[in-house]
Amino acid sequence: MLTQFDAIIIGSGQGGTPLATALANAGWHTALVEAQFIGGTCINTGCTPTKTMIASAQAAHAVRNSASFGVHSQPARVAMDEIVRRKRTIVEQFRSGSERRVHQPEKLEWIQGEARFVGEKQLEVRLNAGGSRQISAPTIVIDTGTSPTQPRIPGVSEIPYYTSTTLMELEEIPGHLLILGGGYIGVEFAQMYRRFGSQVTLIQRSPHLLSHEDDDVSEEVEAILEGEGVQLRLGTTIDQARQAGGQVELLTTAGQASPIQGTHLLVATGRKPNTGKLNLGATGVQIDSRGYVTVDERLETNVPGIYAVGDVNGEPAFTHISYDDYRILKRNLLEGGGASTQGRLVPYVVFLDPQLGRVGLTEKQASQQGLHFKTAKIPASYISRAAETGDTRGLMKALVDADSGQILGCAILAGQGGEIAAMIEIAMLAKLPYPALKEGIFAHPTFAESLNTLFTAL
Repeated sequence: MLTQFDAIIIGSGQGGTPLATALANAGWHTALVEAQFIGGTCINTGCTPTKTMIASAQAAHAVRNSASFGVHSQPARVAMDEIVRRKRTIVEQFRSGSERRVHQPEKLEWIQGEARFVGEKQLEVRLNAGGSRQISAPTIVIDTGTSPTQPRIPGVSEIPYYTSTTLMELEEIPGHLLILGGGYIGVEFAQMYRRFGSQVTLIQRSPHLLSHEDDDVSEEVEAILEGEGVQLRLGTTIDQARQAGGQVELLTTAGQASPIQGTHLLVATGRKPNTGKLNLGATGVQIDSRGYVTVDERLETNVPGIYAVGDVNGEPAFTHISYDDYRILKRNLLEGGGASTQGRLVPYVVFLDPQLGRVGLTEKQASQQGLHFKTAKIPASYISRAAETGDTRGLMKALVDADSGQILGCAILAGQGGEIAAMIEIAMLAKLPYPALKEGIFAHPTFAESLNTLFTAL
């Protein structure tokens, strides 16, 4: 029997879940189809669990280095089973809160199962409890997210490797963790597990970590990790993976160099869109060469009435972007608005210690666009608050338009870097020229007052 809804949301990420609730509260008979857990990657396997465990790693690091502050303590003992239990508890708290909110709207039905298109606006849901349902709606939103990819390296599929999701369930400290990939995940996990006590080797194919950043920023990140004992193998291509004598071995340059050996392997080389099981051919929705759903600036696919939000549409894979996708569709579907993704700023934070906060253009991007700009840059050692808190690693960098003085972007690799980058983003949103921050009065001693120093560098 076919059930007709006003809207169907496929996937319960940080875009789909609030949109389903908003539509139902507005009187739309709405179905939210989810095969696993409410909350998507962020709550269950991404932001919440990783940042919870990073906090434990920071605590271990603080204990080990407390003597430099004149505080002497016993050597730190890292209990991974307790760290994992703490992580699970916080994830379950977040997830249960999301589930309660999904159950509140009278016109919202949570269907637990896996959806696939069987027609342009019709879906079959294979229920987790057994059997299936046929559902249809004039408005359908795809929010199925992404999942880790397996690199095309001979032998990888034959050895027991970890993803960021599975490694966080390991209740023991890896003796020597090998990490493939130098993006956000690889960098955060390298520092985290080094602080837990693992020997860590991070392998990156390109010459720098975080290769989308400017080289000077990447080099500072590399110095921070190496300073904490992480071994970096940059510009290194792995040709084969194998197990030998209970060890993982990664072979480089066609076997001409000694293999890189470790006890555990984390694969963090990228993610792929979860579109393979949707049977999009039945509805005609277009995907790109990588499998991401193609959308316009209003998040609509080539099939009118079908939308895609969150990571699955190929936009930057951040929770706050997924949430902004929700806000765009809410305004357009419920309020008759004309919201779009055009021109939106995309901030992000790499949760190293110290943090890397980024918003707007890099120097490389500004140069590629032929912009006339000036660069302000200072080392974090210029920040008095950094000296007081005992960490002067990193730098602050901002670009400004040479003619208008408008801020074009920034990278803040310093204490509270994400929060300081957010301050600069607010100025960018308000179209404040950089002198407003250069001459602003900020409380002393704070990291915020370093904005005076940064923009004075111009």
